[in-house]
Amino acid sequence: MTAIKHALQRDIFTPNDERLLSIVNVCKAGKKKKNCFLCATVTTERPVQVKVVKVKKSDKGDFYKRQVAWELRDLTEVDAKDANKENPEFDLHFEKVYKWVASSTAEKNSFISCIWKLNQRYLRKKVEFVNVSPQLLEELPKAEESVPSGENQSVAGGDEDALDDYQELNAREEQDIENMMEVCEYAISNAEAFAEKLSRELQVLDGANIQSIMASEKQVNILMQLLDEALAEVDTIEGKLSSYEEMLQSVKEQMDQISQSNRLIQLSSTNNLRLLDEINFLVNYMDLSKGHIRALQEGDLSSPKGIEACINASEALLQCMNVALRPGHDKLLAVKQQQHLFNELRDSFSRRLTNHLNNVFVHQGHDQSSSLSQHSAELMLPKHNVLHRDLLRYAKLMEWLKNTQREKYEGLTGTYVDYMTRLYEREIKDFFEVAKMKIAGTSKEGKKFATLPRKESALKQETESLHGSSGKLTGSTSSLNKLTVQGSSSRRSQSSSLLDMGNMSASDLDVADRTKFDKIFEQVLSELEPLCLAEQDFISKFFKLQQHPSQGVPQGEMSEAEGTVHSRLSSAGEHRHSMSEKDMVRLMMNNIFHCIEVELNSLIALGDKMDSFHSLYMLVKMSHHVWTAENVDPASYLSTTLGNVLVTVKRNFDKCISSQIRQMEEVKISKKSKVGILPFVTGFEEFAELAETIFRNAERRGDLDKAYVKLIRAVYMNVEKVASESLKTPRDVVLMENFHHIFSTLSRLKISCLETERREAKHKYTEHLQAYVITSLGQPLEKLNHFFEGVEARVAQGVREEEVSYQLAFSKQELRKVIKEYPGKEVKKGLDNLYKKVDKHLCEEENLLQVVWHSMQDEFIRQYKHFVGLIGRCYPGSGITMDFTIQDILEYFSSIAQSH
Repeated sequence: MTAIKHALQRDIFTPNDERLLSIVNVCKAGKKKKNCFLCATVTTERPVQVKVVKVKKSDKGDFYKRQVAWELRDLTEVDAKDANKENPEFDLHFEKVYKWVASSTAEKNSFISCIWKLNQRYLRKKVEFVNVSPQLLEELPKAEESVPSGENQSVAGGDEDALDDYQELNAREEQDIENMMEVCEYAISNAEAFAEKLSRELQVLDGANIQSIMASEKQVNILMQLLDEALAEVDTIEGKLSSYEEMLQSVKEQMDQISQSNRLIQLSSTNNLRLLDEINFLVNYMDLSKGHIRALQEGDLSSPKGIEACINASEALLQCMNVALRPGHDKLLAVKQQQHLFNELRDSFSRRLTNHLNNVFVHQGHDQSSSLSQHSAELMLPKHNVLHRDLLRYAKLMEWLKNTQREKYEGLTGTYVDYMTRLYEREIKDFFEVAKMKIAGTSKEGKKFATLPRKESALKQETESLHGSSGKLTGSTSSLNKLTVQGSSSRRSQSSSLLDMGNMSASDLDVADRTKFDKIFEQVLSELEPLCLAEQDFISKFFKLQQHPSQGVPQGEMSEAEGTVHSRLSSAGEHRHSMSEKDMVRLMMNNIFHCIEVELNSLIALGDKMDSFHSLYMLVKMSHHVWTAENVDPASYLSTTLGNVLVTVKRNFDKCISSQIRQMEEVKISKKSKVGILPFVTGFEEFAELAETIFRNAERRGDLDKAYVKLIRAVYMNVEKVASESLKTPRDVVLMENFHHIFSTLSRLKISCLETERREAKHKYTEHLQAYVITSLGQPLEKLNHFFEGVEARVAQGVREEEVSYQLAFSKQELRKVIKEYPGKEVKKGLDNLYKKVDKHLCEEENLLQVVWHSMQDEFIRQYKHFVGLIGRCYPGSGITMDFTIQDILEYFSSIAQSH
């Protein structure tokens, strides 16, 4: 171990200016045995740094490698595991616990003892030693004897003691020693003689010092005499100080008495200041002026000045009642009396305020009712700005009542809702009666209603009953179920409106009537909107219900609360505190305006019954007002109510579209007259023209686009159906004319969502035009057609074209015989008959006769060229030609068209 120590000191620690004090051979506990050395070292330079270094022997050679170094100041605990038994295990607690097993217990004890000494010297006992024998924490003579001779002896004690006794020579001492050794020639060669010489010289110096001390005895005696005199003077001074102290003692007693008096005076002054502060606090914060008391007891609540005085007095009273009393104030009799006075003032003023506001609500309601007659003949709702302005003067008092007397506040709220509900109900019902009367006079059907011999009350009752039957529309004077196909001269005049859902024919209603209905409906919504917004704003300000976001009221509970619109608001007082202020505003608005939704639905049902076109106007107007209301406040009563009504309007609109489709399916055609343009095709055109005008820049354009798609699909399907059932008019003519009309309508209106259907209509029109032309042209040259069809059949069976003339049925003589039957005059006569027949098939509305005639001309010329080509190929050199030329054909068609 000594050799290892010297090797470590030489190779590892000396280059780093460190001294190795102790070493122990260890391995980690619980792992495969890999030996290493723990070394305790100190630096040779000051300040001294103490470290524990882990050194490992290299596997590839006989040299050592420094692995880890810990500062001794980072060591918190040394655990020797067992203080009584020999145990080579021990733990060192640095930033974590390191468990070691020493090669022997003696090495472990020696290393722990060294650590303890270094801790005592440099760290002042900061490290805690656990399970360590007390003997190890001393000089450990026994431990040193148990260590093998020369191995750890110098480390355990000698080196540390040498470290304590060692003092480094300074520069001057080194210079003196060098000078002295230079004088003595044998100082190095004979150290004993040099030491003996130094000893003799030291003795000579000691003797000289003793003689010098004995020679100075006289001066010592003089010094002692002076000291005696000084002592006598000190005694004199002490006597004077004692007398002074006796004099000051009496003064001290008097000063102590004065100090005690001053302390008592200061304490009394402090107590008086504190008492004054408490009195000032109570007087300032719990004293209500006589003017405020008089205002609370007798203040005029009808004049502006009196209201202002009452507001100031109520605020002062609230401040006095809400003052935060200091500990002990509530036990004072004066405070109790003052609080009792405040409670009485609060109760009396709240009763007086409640009674006054109840009277104000009643009188204002009666005043407003008396003015209803002024608006009975006008489509206007009475304004309540004056009422709101007068009541808003009491808003601060209502806030005071809300904070102090919640029950009275809720009672006032219920009273206001009751009176305003009755007032608004009368106003709104009268307003809607005027609107219904004006709507009933906008159409001829409405005029029929107005001229019936019955009382006005009966009309009102029937009008109100429409709300209950809005979804059950009755029969009408005109229906597509009874439409018949009339002559071409009266085709346009007898077409019915496709939107006949309201069971009123379009001929009975004009655009002016619908525009007037639109204006009336718009005026109704425009009157209701500011009325609801103004009332909701007033409720929020007057009752101090700030409309902040709802604080989580369950939807089911809210719906149930809103459903009880006829109940008094005060009956829900026990639920108030669990309801947000926003929900309270909504509940009050529902109670006050519960009749708006009912009346709106009734008005919508009336308009829809009179003319189903009205549903388009109502959908656009209602959507716009809902969109506007949601932009102002999505959760407002107006937005919610109009949204519910919009659902009804949209449902009526959907029923209207469904009814149109059903009417298309039920259309019957006449068997004695030509079909022409079907009524639901012209009806779709009228509907699309009107809808495009109404829905220009509308928010609900998507609903119209969906309706367009449903209607056009139904139109296409039923046109095919009617064409298949037609007996008088060929199927291709019915399809050609109607799809041409649809194509013209869609091209003119440019409806983007129906672009695909527009192209489809054009395709069907062209297809059936060509089919009709081909079918009709077989009749003027029927035998010639049959002859050449036989020729083509022989050629198709394999007969060569130039050999067809040898067939008996298709010989040249037979060909000449057939051609002779169709001279130019006969062809022209046949074409003239064809023109007349086509004219009978086609209707005048579409004006397709010339288009069809021109197509027939082209097809006839094509067939003529085909026949000439077959004659040239199958009968070459025969000299057989048609009796007429292409130029003749053109003249025939032109002259026939001009003659008619």
